[in-house]
Amino acid sequence: MTPLVMVHGFLGGSAQWQGQVDALSGTCGVIALDLPGFGRNAHLPAIQSIPSFADWVVDQLDALGVDRFNLLGHSMGGMIVQEVARRAGTRIDKLILYSTGALGVLPGRFETIAQSKARAQSDGPLTTARRIAASWFLHGAQSPGYEECAAIAEQAGLDAMLAGLDAMQAWSGVDALAQLQPETLVIWGDRDRTYAWPQTEQLWQVVPRTSLAVFPDCAHAVHLEKPDAFNRTLIDFLTKV
Repeated sequence: MTPLVMVHGFLGGSAQWQGQVDALSGTCGVIALDLPGFGRNAHLPAIQSIPSFADWVVDQLDALGVDRFNLLGHSMGGMIVQEVARRAGTRIDKLILYSTGALGVLPGRFETIAQSKARAQSDGPLTTARRIAASWFLHGAQSPGYEECAAIAEQAGLDAMLAGLDAMQAWSGVDALAQLQPETLVIWGDRDRTYAWPQTEQLWQVVPRTSLAVFPDCAHAVHLEKPDAFNRTLIDFLTKV
């Protein structure tokens, strides 16, 4: 079956997808990427824009010899995969936009991007990584998946944090939503502190051939808060004819 390429978000990494790699092992192969500056690629120079991240993803898939693929993007990764779909849409069978939106300024976020940048510079990258990771969970730092996510987030340096925040703030994919051609699934947790409902609704209403899955009592990391339901949703969508 066509492999699923998974693109993490700001302060994420490929290690966060281990539950999905295991759950999907009998359905399809999974290619989990680490973006430059984050996760296992924290040593690579930071990338300054969402389109440049998308170019990097396409280059990686070309280097791996992957021609056709399904594509999932989480949070900032959801912005990146929208750009990938603009560049390589004919290569994508199905697209999954997970806890993301089309406006990089993140209206309704728990704090503005400018506030995140200022706090990262004053508090330092480690404190910032743990503080922001807590916002991804309904019960914050008390959540079972928090420490794992915080450890991944801590791998990013200050340069990568600031570059990622700048990349998001400078990006908008609103004008291109109607051009996204793959069959698409939008996934959202109804207590997400990063992406408010209007961003999710816009994806659902404007992107052609789109279905919506809303998970109750989940924040930004649905795949860790309700992994079984999340994995079933992925499998159902990927295997649907």
